[in-house]
Amino acid sequence: MITPELIARINALAKKSREIGLTDNERSEQAELRRRYLDNIRTQVKAQLDCIEIVDHEENCNCGCHNQH
Repeated sequence: MITPELIARINALAKKSREIGLTDNERSEQAELRRRYLDNIRTQVKAQLDCIEIVDHEENCNCGCHNQH
């Protein structure tokens, strides 16, 4: 789960990286936190996409979409 603390730590490491650089341990931590963040985002997007239902409609529905070229 993405928590405010997780985002704050990611941002703190990014800021430190820009300003003075990171130690090897901090770089490893940053990579792990970024991976967790992106995994969570992927999970959320997949859950949203799994909820989408595609509905086909009749060719003669008069919605106008069939006349577009």
